[in-house]
Amino acid sequence: MVKIGYTMMTEQAGPKDLVEHVVHAEQVGFDFSVSSDHYFPWLDAQGHASYAWSVLGAAAQATSRIPLMTYVTCPTMRYHPAVVAQKAATMQLLSDGRFRLGLGSGENLNEHVIGGGWPAADVRQEMLGEAVQIIRALFAGGYVNHHGTHFDVESAKLWDLPERPPPIGVAVSGEQGCALAGQIADLVIATEPRGELLAEFDRHGGAGKPRVGQLPVSYDPDRDAAIARAHEQFRWFGGGWKVNSELPGTAGFADATRFVRPEDVAESIPCGDDVGAFVDAVRAYAEAGFTEVALVQIGGETQHAFLDWARDKLLAALREL
Repeated sequence: MVKIGYTMMTEQAGPKDLVEHVVHAEQVGFDFSVSSDHYFPWLDAQGHASYAWSVLGAAAQATSRIPLMTYVTCPTMRYHPAVVAQKAATMQLLSDGRFRLGLGSGENLNEHVIGGGWPAADVRQEMLGEAVQIIRALFAGGYVNHHGTHFDVESAKLWDLPERPPPIGVAVSGEQGCALAGQIADLVIATEPRGELLAEFDRHGGAGKPRVGQLPVSYDPDRDAAIARAHEQFRWFGGGWKVNSELPGTAGFADATRFVRPEDVAESIPCGDDVGAFVDAVRAYAEAGFTEVALVQIGGETQHAFLDWARDKLLAALREL
């Protein structure tokens, strides 16, 4: 059975609301939760970008059962990998072992703020691999010294370590990322139901490991309102990662998506309240081989209505997949 997760989308709600939303998600029966980690929203219409790690710490204390996960954190530019290791170890302690550390090579949208330029994709993958090496070394305990191609670590040690370190997930969008994830990750993360990504992950050592997907949805009893909201806030989603990882700000995403029509968005994102359409969208991930799918309800103000609908209708239907 595919596990169904809930996404705390930091780009579309404030920090207190995000915590309330995940508490509600736990109450209605979602199997796990994930949180984005952004410095910028994708589009101005989303309107938020709070600090994900503070939100996650609050969520760990406000909930008792639901697993938590970053989806995803970039451990190479805004954050040094030694600091990410400290944050993840602390989250694992706060959540009593419910945390997973989802990592990725980042997006210019968030990492440009430190003024260090934006490396080529090959370099970003190298940086991610080296970062994971540092994080695992710190999770193992003791002092760590590292002088590598991209990072230096000088006599670092985590003084508060959980008994079980957080599992590490790596986000993928192509062959190079899948090869890296298969070698270094405990689970794989993707935003498209592409079975070839999972096959490549398996080929490089990922066989038998969890694979987590993410699916945007726009629930509303008024389908036209659901489509309009999805178009306003999520029309960037269809750009693909090779484009989305390169654009530096909301103006760029607005310009790149100015010709995307509401009907285009409705073809790729389930909109409205037809349970069957939502189930079919999740089925695509299940058939591709994903073991978990995190839903993203579009629109910060619609979360509680979506969660109640999920409790009453959607989750039971998805359990039958």
